[in-house]
Amino acid sequence: MKRKKEKLTEEDRVLWGRVARTTKPLEGKSFPDWPEAVGHDPQPPVPTPAADDRQAPKTTKRTPAPAIQDPRHIDRPTYGKLARGRLEIAGRVDLHGMTQEEAHMLLFSFLRRAYEADRRYVLVITGKGTSSRGEGVLRRSVPRWFATSPFREIVGGYEEAARNHGGAGALYVRLRKRGPRK
Repeated sequence: MKRKKEKLTEEDRVLWGRVARTTKPLEGKSFPDWPEAVGHDPQPPVPTPAADDRQAPKTTKRTPAPAIQDPRHIDRPTYGKLARGRLEIAGRVDLHGMTQEEAHMLLFSFLRRAYEADRRYVLVITGKGTSSRGEGVLRRSVPRWFATSPFREIVGGYEEAARNHGGAGALYVRLRKRGPRK
């Protein structure tokens, strides 16, 4: 039986590029140009020591990345009301099949409009991802986006949706209350 050669997906190429940069290239070789993920900060390449620097390995202090304040989760009673349909979900957005860039722009504009309209709870459908590639890209990315500056001002909390609303492929999002209007 002959194996079919599969091409790497863009996500796999980015991941492999990051792993490859952590290794020391063979003498006379350099790192290949691997693409970076959309919306991710590129990792700095690992410097290769010069021939005279190889005697004594240098130790560098690594400073931990600053903790990003994550929006709070939705409390149990509210989650139960949302799951049973006793609390209205004022809007929903489906991000299936979108790139991260498209999904980011659509999600922010949707949440901004819902916030401006004084809506309190919305449903964000990210999808679960495919079984061959593990957890979906948007499923991983959306909660991280909520901790970033433009979303943090409007998102008060989020939680994985109940099974009847999409389960692991969707999120209940609680929007913050707007301040007094002028």
